[in-house]
Amino acid sequence: MSRRSTFPEKAAPFSANAQPLQRAPASTFTQVLFDNLGQTEGGYAFLREHGREQFVSWSELSREALRRGRRLLRGGWRKGERIALVIPDEQEFVFTFLGAVAVGVVPVPLYPPTGFGAFEAYCEGATAILRTAGATALVLPRSLVDRLEPLFRAVAGLRAIVAEELFTTPSMGRVPRPEAILPDDVMFVQFTSESTAVPRGVQVTHANVLANCAAIISALRLERGRDRGVSWLPMYHDMGLIGFVLAPLIARCPVSFLPTLRFAFAPGRWLETVSRHRATVTFAPNFALSLAVAHTPPAELQRLDLSCLRVVGCGAEPNHPETLRSFAAHFAPAGLRPGAVVPCYGMAEATLAMSFCEIGVPVAPDVIQREPYHASGLARPAPAAGPDQAAGATGAQMAFVPCGRPIAGHRLLIVDEEGKPLPERHVGEVVFHGPSVAAGYQGDAEATRRSFTAHGLRTGDCGYLAAGTLYVTGRKKDLLIINGRNHDPQSVEWAAAEAAGLRQGSVVAFTRPGRATEEVVIVAELRDGDAAAVARQIRGHIQTELSLPVGDVLLVKPGELPKTSSGKVKRSATRQRYLQGRWRALPSELKTHSYPLDEEQP
Repeated sequence: MSRRSTFPEKAAPFSANAQPLQRAPASTFTQVLFDNLGQTEGGYAFLREHGREQFVSWSELSREALRRGRRLLRGGWRKGERIALVIPDEQEFVFTFLGAVAVGVVPVPLYPPTGFGAFEAYCEGATAILRTAGATALVLPRSLVDRLEPLFRAVAGLRAIVAEELFTTPSMGRVPRPEAILPDDVMFVQFTSESTAVPRGVQVTHANVLANCAAIISALRLERGRDRGVSWLPMYHDMGLIGFVLAPLIARCPVSFLPTLRFAFAPGRWLETVSRHRATVTFAPNFALSLAVAHTPPAELQRLDLSCLRVVGCGAEPNHPETLRSFAAHFAPAGLRPGAVVPCYGMAEATLAMSFCEIGVPVAPDVIQREPYHASGLARPAPAAGPDQAAGATGAQMAFVPCGRPIAGHRLLIVDEEGKPLPERHVGEVVFHGPSVAAGYQGDAEATRRSFTAHGLRTGDCGYLAAGTLYVTGRKKDLLIINGRNHDPQSVEWAAAEAAGLRQGSVVAFTRPGRATEEVVIVAELRDGDAAAVARQIRGHIQTELSLPVGDVLLVKPGELPKTSSGKVKRSATRQRYLQGRWRALPSELKTHSYPLDEEQP
């Protein structure tokens, strides 16, 4: 299928001013590794306990990756073969991932088991990924061999590669000659976050990665010798892997890696690390910015110096206008520059990045009229928006955070249900076109045909363009349709989350069949407080801010909502469990919920 076709002339409402792509000089990532041999100035710093750091130069990284690649070849693995990686240690993950890439073996990053969710659910998800990927082996540390034994029983022919045994024992015997690696060869398989569907394996080629990394380097204006990154993002997800491992490796911009679990247990350490290492670039999802504010009291700001930060990228989930505003205001006394917060947009199917806001320009949400948006899908500007309105605080108005303009060498388009281009400020599906669009889904030809079209990637996201800037409003599959009007679930969830006592990032909005129309349902995890009072607050916030009646509020214990490996709530799975009656309300909750599909339910 062709990825090189251009849009027809009538498709004028692309986001304008897409700059020419400055391509990386290498044609495959294997060549990047060879190019870095001998480069000893700069590298990665892996942060350990008790303040220890393990520094690995670019040259050392390439040498170790090439060595591990040879060990894989000697072990019998060949170009194109899929091997899954469950490696919690960041340094070991990077060495092994790049080792496979170096010789054309295709790595499939998999998230490790944690104590945050049911192990049975983890095994079900991991088994589905391993089967879909066609993985012949699973690389893991010795400490996980016994725990992950169920995966080897569930997946026929799956072999275990114990990292400590394969990569640390002395090498013996002849190494087969590696096959030639081409730009269109699959470099790795990235599984989607599965927040709206069964996870799909995105086949990302060497050419995709190099194009996307070149565009990221250009958009962030990364300069060797000036820029340095700090990341706590999981490496088994695209933002952590491509944004902070692969792109910096090409740009040779140093990165310090804070273990993901260390951030999870102490979110304040993120910006402490930024301050201590004088980082200029860091990224995080919306929820992490909120956590950073909550875990950094004003008294502790004096210990931070964030004047070094040029970019605090924010993506991977919908950005709340108030979260971005409060983050910028909270850390301004610590030296955070106005305009350092940079919203962005991307997905695995586009390799990673699709658009960035302009660095150095404070975030200005687009405040629009609520009525024409819900009734006709029109994003009409609201008149005379004030500071409170800019945060989306009025009933007649709503606000969306900009996602910026397309990355260099790529295009963005908004289309209707038939795929026809829409004018600016008309809401439709976001389509992305360019060399970063991946090769398709692993083993799913029908889904590949639907999403990866000759006219670009059908993202499944709704949005609109205004003055060339993209605004993403939500997922098509998640829209709440009430009395013929479309409502974005995140807007409803954000309103509900204002109720005191709810666990952050643990609110889900969806609909159920009602007697006359669909009804709004809220399922949320209650952290503390009286459940009946919190349920009343939720109803009140949604009615006041969105003029939406709520059919049911169901409050459950912390940890009960199904979530993805990146912590996103699974709306479809939550709705399914609700309709099946698999939850029971907390004892003090208002007993208002019923199940229209089964009136026998208690």
